[in-house]
Amino acid sequence: MEGKAKSIYCAQKRNGFYGARDAESFEKVNEQKQIEIEADRILRLFSNSGAKIVQPTILQQADTLLDLYGEDIRARAYVTSDPFNGEMMLRPDFTVPIVKAHMNDLSGNETARYAYCGKVFRRQEKNSDRASEYLQVGYEIFDRTDVIQSDADAFCRIKNALSDLPLKVATGDIGILMAAVSGLKTTDRRKKSLLRHIWRPQRFKTILEKFTDEVSLSTKRFDSFDEEKSFENQAKEIGLRSKSEIIERIESLRQDSKVSPISKTELGLINSLLNIGDKCPQALTELKNLLPDMPALQSAIEKFEKRLTALDHANVNLSSIDFEASYGRTSMEYYDGFVFGFYSDSYADLPPIATGGRYDALTKHIGKGREIPAVGGVVRPDLIVKSKGFETNG
Repeated sequence: MEGKAKSIYCAQKRNGFYGARDAESFEKVNEQKQIEIEADRILRLFSNSGAKIVQPTILQQADTLLDLYGEDIRARAYVTSDPFNGEMMLRPDFTVPIVKAHMNDLSGNETARYAYCGKVFRRQEKNSDRASEYLQVGYEIFDRTDVIQSDADAFCRIKNALSDLPLKVATGDIGILMAAVSGLKTTDRRKKSLLRHIWRPQRFKTILEKFTDEVSLSTKRFDSFDEEKSFENQAKEIGLRSKSEIIERIESLRQDSKVSPISKTELGLINSLLNIGDKCPQALTELKNLLPDMPALQSAIEKFEKRLTALDHANVNLSSIDFEASYGRTSMEYYDGFVFGFYSDSYADLPPIATGGRYDALTKHIGKGREIPAVGGVVRPDLIVKSKGFETNG
C-alpha cells in the first residue's frame, strides 16, 4: 500500500471509521491498483524494447483455435455459441490469437515483436482458489535470423520485468526429447504416436512401455477376424468408427506387430534422459554423456549449449538456473523447444509468476506450412503483487 494512503487508512481504521467490510473492500481496491501499476510498468518495458502493442479481441473463434491448446486449457475454456459467428470462446491466452494474426497478415515483413496486456479466462474446479480471470502481460518474437538469440532475448525480457523478486527459475527443452523419440529404432507410426503424447507424461510412458513389450504388441486377438464374416450379422454400425476404419485399424496393428519392439536399452536411455534435472551447466554435461548411445540428440544438444552461451553473455547466472528434461510437458501443447518458468522463492504455493517458450510448429500449423520461428512469454502482475507480500491487514 502506498505510504500516504496507507497512513490515512490506518488512522481512520484505528478511529473506527471503517467497518470490517469497508476495510476488506478498501484493501481489494488498493491491491487491484497495485496490479494495474505492475501491468502498466511491464507493458512499457516491453514496448520500449521495440515491441508493437497489440490487443486481440476477448472473443475468439473456438472452432479454429481450441484444438491448438493442450487438453488442460481446452477443458477449461469458456465456450459459447454465436448465431452469426458460430462457436466462440473467451480467450484463454494471447499467443495463439497473435500467431494467427501475424501469419495471416505478414504485410511483407516476417520479423516482428509484439507486446500485450489484458485478461485471460479459464474455468476452475469447484471451490478452487485459482482465479478464473486474471491479467497477463506478454512479449512475443517472430524472427528466423537467430533463433538462439531470440530465445535468450525472450528469457531476459521476462526476467528483467520481474525486477528484484526472489525467484526460482526452471528451464527445459522439449526439442531434446523430440529428437530422442525421432531417433528411436522403430516405425514412423510408433514415433508419431509418442510425439503426439509428449505433453501427456503418463500417457507417453504407457505407450513407450507398450512399444517395448512383445505381449502388448501381440495381435493374436485378431486371428479369427475375417473382413466379411465378422460383419455379416451386424445390422448397423455402432460407435464413432466406421466399418472401413475398424478394418484399417486392425490391419495397421497386424503390420505393426511384425516389427520388433523398441529395445530395453532404448527404453532405459529415454528414461535416463527424462530423469535429468540439475543446474544448467551440470545438465549439459549429463546430456553429452548420453550422446554415444543417442547420437540423434547431437543437434538439439548443440542448440542447448549455444543458448547457454547466449544467456551467459547476457549476464544470466547459469549456476542458479535449473534444467529439467521433462519441464514444460504439462503446459501448452504448442511449445516445441526452449521452455522456462519463474516461481516465487518466498511463496511456494503460488503458480508460476511468468512462463514462456518456443512454438515454431504452431506458426507452421496456423501458417498452413509456412513457418516462422517464434518464442515468447507471459507475466502475471497479480502474482508479482502477491509475491512482494502485499499487506492486506492494514
